[in-house]
Amino acid sequence: MAASRYRRFLKLCEEWPVDETKRGRDLGTYLRQRVAQAFREGENTQIAEPEACDQMYESLARLHSNYYKHKYPRPRDTSFSGLSVEEYKLILSTDTMEEFKDINKGIWKKLQERFSPRSPEEKHKAWAQSLSRPRT
Repeated sequence: MAASRYRRFLKLCEEWPVDETKRGRDLGTYLRQRVAQAFREGENTQIAEPEACDQMYESLARLHSNYYKHKYPRPRDTSFSGLSVEEYKLILSTDTMEEFKDINKGIWKKLQERFSPRSPEEKHKAWAQSLSRPRT
């Protein structure tokens, strides 16, 4: 029985698309990693909770088949912002998210990063120098 569960999960992993724009954050990649962890011994893996395993598979299969998209169709393919699916994909890509992180940093944080010492030795040296400076 574990062998058939393993094969079902492998088939699901093969069918699940990988979104290259979400490096390190992609659900397909995460799913493949989790299946590899859960079935370390392949078809010979002993499953402690077969019911939970089956339930997890069924849930993932429903997501993959767009079961809920078809069960609860949307009247229009828009959102409150009015952006399209393609625009959301662009915004949620890893590259764009990294750009937003840089933009959203405050000026104080940027200055700290630019002028702060890099290593613990440099931090200690800067601290010691600040103590030895005469105050005016």
